[in-house]
Amino acid sequence: MHVSRKLKVALMWHMHQPDYRDATSGKYQQPWTYLHSIKDYVDMAMHLEAHTNARVVVNFTPILIEQIDDYSQQIANYINKQVPIKDPLLSALASPSLDVDLSQRKEIINSCSRANETHIIKRFPAYKRLIKFSQKILHSPVTLKYLNDQYIHDLLVWYHLAWLAENVRRSDIRIKRLLKKEHDYNLHDRQELVAVVGELISSIIPRYRALAEMKQIELSTTPYAHPIVPLLLNLNSAKEAMPGVPMPRNTEYPGGLNRAQWHIEKSIEIFKQHFGFTPSGCWPSEGAISVETCELLQKYGFKWTASGAAVFWNSIRSIKAAKQLNLELSEHAPNRLENQEIVTFFRDDRISDLIGFEYSSWHADHAVENLIHNLKEISLIESEHPDRLVSIILDGENAWEHFPKNGYYFLNTLYEQLANHPDIELTTYSAFLEGNDIQPQILTKLIAGSWVHGTLSTWIGDKDKNRGWEMLCDAKQCFDEVISNNTLSAEQRNLAVRQLAICEGSDWFWWFGDYNSADSVSEFEKLFRNNLANLYKLLNQPVPEYLATSFTFGQGSPEGGGSMRRSG
Repeated sequence: MHVSRKLKVALMWHMHQPDYRDATSGKYQQPWTYLHSIKDYVDMAMHLEAHTNARVVVNFTPILIEQIDDYSQQIANYINKQVPIKDPLLSALASPSLDVDLSQRKEIINSCSRANETHIIKRFPAYKRLIKFSQKILHSPVTLKYLNDQYIHDLLVWYHLAWLAENVRRSDIRIKRLLKKEHDYNLHDRQELVAVVGELISSIIPRYRALAEMKQIELSTTPYAHPIVPLLLNLNSAKEAMPGVPMPRNTEYPGGLNRAQWHIEKSIEIFKQHFGFTPSGCWPSEGAISVETCELLQKYGFKWTASGAAVFWNSIRSIKAAKQLNLELSEHAPNRLENQEIVTFFRDDRISDLIGFEYSSWHADHAVENLIHNLKEISLIESEHPDRLVSIILDGENAWEHFPKNGYYFLNTLYEQLANHPDIELTTYSAFLEGNDIQPQILTKLIAGSWVHGTLSTWIGDKDKNRGWEMLCDAKQCFDEVISNNTLSAEQRNLAVRQLAICEGSDWFWWFGDYNSADSVSEFEKLFRNNLANLYKLLNQPVPEYLATSFTFGQGSPEGGGSMRRSG
């Protein structure tokens, strides 16, 4: 098929994990940051290093960058100074002796069982045997008590081997040796594995910085702790896409504008500290935008932002309903609001969801062939418009465990085919804006929403999510009173400000509600309550009694475990 112009495509991978550290002890409550680091963030960098003509956008959240840096320092301090690591699994892997009680042994076994059964556990026969045995003994206190340490050590080694990046398993001779050994891992083996984990984590930020300096990728940022900025600015913005939605008793989030500004300023500070320059683009948390959000991002110098296509179509329907528009506009065109300069790109939800939910069960060649077929169909429709760009946006970590070998074949084929296709041009948002005479579509209205359904319903609007906002608003009012009284030292104040930011993150609200699994809801709901309790402690204020009691319970079984959602 011949097209007159190459279709421009922007792939954007969003890298994010919430802060799993306890504010008082510094102990990590969940291992997902370092596990995704050694698997997905490393693999993605290696794929890009292997395909130097590919161009993509990579978005790192500041709270993730901080944790990557913290893990890197902790592992280095353990190796060089024997300072204990504040992550239970890594600490158990590295420790000379397994000095843990019965409940801790059970927790280690449970934790080491948390992996994709098809593509991770069953892939490695030795690991599969260990997991099968663990399922028999978990409910037997006597067996757990007398279980020898070698079983736990072998399970810990295999859990980390199974979570490693596919490229690392194929290239690192130390890992190849450990894989071949299969069992009876000794202290030297375990500490060698810890050293590999440390090397991988410490390489992540320098690798992506080098790719950015070579102009192979564009790096962008997100407000510091991943808050839903439209809701910080105006809780009632949720009603723009959901007019009749039930709301919390609070009519606004206290001091929301100042908090949104703090998150944005902190994100720019951390980005510059680690990457050495100021970002041009911002993927707002969950692609959640509003007129006020775009205005604020523009104020801080961002040239572009992005969201989901459903936000675009909600806005177009509203414009047409007001009889303000007769033209047919395209979700693949750059857009800006009247009286604003910042450009908004909208995600192609259909193609993005195909990668996230469908292609994992396809042969890599067929999946990429289908993706290119979809792009060619768009190219035919948009052939008369040189300023069209297809945005494929999804998270950079959660999808790949559902693919064979962590998406190794799919990603290799994707980059190879798209980067060398005669009718497709991989680009970045900044390169697109700088290299073309772009005249963005003008939107006379923008309906507040996110990439999920085009609404903010994932974070507000049902009983449990609204209760979470009420608890957060209570804590913020307490915070404001203490700060205004000027009773905290500078250090105490800084700790409290950061802890408030963690409480404002979107991730806790994502999991509230009975449609999620019981284990996931319990895990994140407990983290949310603990974060709020720690905020009160840092403010030297009594912790409300209700924070000792769970307020939301899951009973669902969402697709992909709930960490990913379809856009519609």
